[in-house]
Amino acid sequence: MSDVQSKTEVTGEIESALLDAELFVKYGAGERAVKRLRSALEMSPRSIILRERLREVAAGSKQLEEAARQCLALASLYIEREDFDTAQDRLVEAKQMDQRINIAAGLEAIRRARRPDLRPHAEPSETKQRPIATLAGDLSAISAFDAIQVVENAKLSGVLNLCSENRTADVFFNEGTIVDAACCGVTGEAGFRELVEITSGTFEFQKTQGRYPVTIQASSNTNLILDTLRHLDEAGNK
Repeated sequence: MSDVQSKTEVTGEIESALLDAELFVKYGAGERAVKRLRSALEMSPRSIILRERLREVAAGSKQLEEAARQCLALASLYIEREDFDTAQDRLVEAKQMDQRINIAAGLEAIRRARRPDLRPHAEPSETKQRPIATLAGDLSAISAFDAIQVVENAKLSGVLNLCSENRTADVFFNEGTIVDAACCGVTGEAGFRELVEITSGTFEFQKTQGRYPVTIQASSNTNLILDTLRHLDEAGNK
């Protein structure tokens, strides 16, 4: 079979699946529409139009886990196309549909794609030798976003310290929500923008009992991270 013939068959299957799905939806058979679109994806797993329609139909028929899975898959495809804003939208949507989903890996992928100059590099061995706290790890293996997600999910209050070869930073949490940050002599959102550039070194979280003054007024940790990534992207393009 020639490449042209194969592509024609794939295109025909996509169009047929979309048409079938529309008919199923029209007659209130959302589950059948989802099944039809999923079968077409087996032939065209990288088809954005199929996954977008499957996301819409699954969400409309209250199959939120399926819709969330498609959001995550779409985010990866959009990152490859360097459509970072749409990728972020799909990650946030996935999180809204299923709070159990950890989108830190997707956010980290966007950061690396937007700013390749911030990719982790090896640190001297002595930098890695730090005492174990409530939560601790190596930023070259576990991103700051992953650490933030763990603190958020556990609704912990305390301070997350990030330490690299040339800078340190602190993120302050009240019951899992970021309320302040400090890095390079600046605090608040400006401090958080500075610490996002720390991609290697170590992190540790110390749990505390008191509450910290609220300097960062973001509606959620995810929105704060997304706004920061957009700012990094704009700064990198100047």
